[in-house]
Amino acid sequence: MSVSTILVVNGEEKRVIFRYADILLDVLRYQLGLTGAKPGCLNGDCGACTVNINGVSQKSCLTLAVEAIGKDILTIEGLNDPIQGAFVDQFAFQCGYCTPGFIMNCHSLLEHRKDPSNHEIKKWLESNICRCTGYLEIEEAVKSALHLSKKHK
Repeated sequence: MSVSTILVVNGEEKRVIFRYADILLDVLRYQLGLTGAKPGCLNGDCGACTVNINGVSQKSCLTLAVEAIGKDILTIEGLNDPIQGAFVDQFAFQCGYCTPGFIMNCHSLLEHRKDPSNHEIKKWLESNICRCTGYLEIEEAVKSALHLSKKHK
């Protein structure tokens, strides 16, 4: 059985059709062509599929598409945030596969914590896994973005 509905993705209403068992990751990638959220472990461990739903980081591989009806979904394609430039400036990536998930998670951190401690940053980043690089550059990117956002206020 399928449902035809509207999802609000990156501020735009998008008509989609999916089965009740379909995960949000698949709807975003295969129906809407938004491939920034990546399939990784598909069991919620790696965070490569992270998107923000109503301002909260969510793993789209663990979220049924039907759960997203009536909510605001933000993907890396719709994000315009200093954290993106900070990742580039701090070389906080290598292969880049996990980077969109990290960026979405860091965006959410900086939305919820205006001045996170080093400990909070480390704890927040535990929900994402990178196999290519150390986490130091990613932590530095968060600190850099935090510094930039304070400077522009």
